[in-house]
Amino acid sequence: MLPVIDSLAQLEDLVWETPGLGIRYSAGWDHDRDEESIDHESGLPLPGLSVNPLDPEFWWVRPLREWLARQLCQYRHLAEEDDDRHAWVLAGRLVARGPDCEPLLDHVEPIADLSPEVIAEAVRVYAERFDAGRGPTD
Repeated sequence: MLPVIDSLAQLEDLVWETPGLGIRYSAGWDHDRDEESIDHESGLPLPGLSVNPLDPEFWWVRPLREWLARQLCQYRHLAEEDDDRHAWVLAGRLVARGPDCEPLLDHVEPIADLSPEVIAEAVRVYAERFDAGRGPTD
């Protein structure tokens, strides 16, 4: 059983302590250890599990908490659309990038599950601090 992260503060601590982590929305490690990510448009298998990175990019000058909230919210619809999916944190070796430029990791190590409470906190921070859904033509 993986440890559970219940707050953005706990996730921040983990990201500071362990660079290179990613978040994934799926049925979890027990399911994904024997799976591969697929590019659904082409049908091609990908050489690693697709993740959303938790380390902020060099240009990010806002608080880490806001980066994490944004990253957690980007794919939360996957869990909202499928009760078998949840958010979990993993480490691994970057082997490639997927069709949406997402990191693909192999040699995956599960780190922690994310509780519904931390996702709800991320949603609140995202709504408060971002103009969610705004694009270049808005």
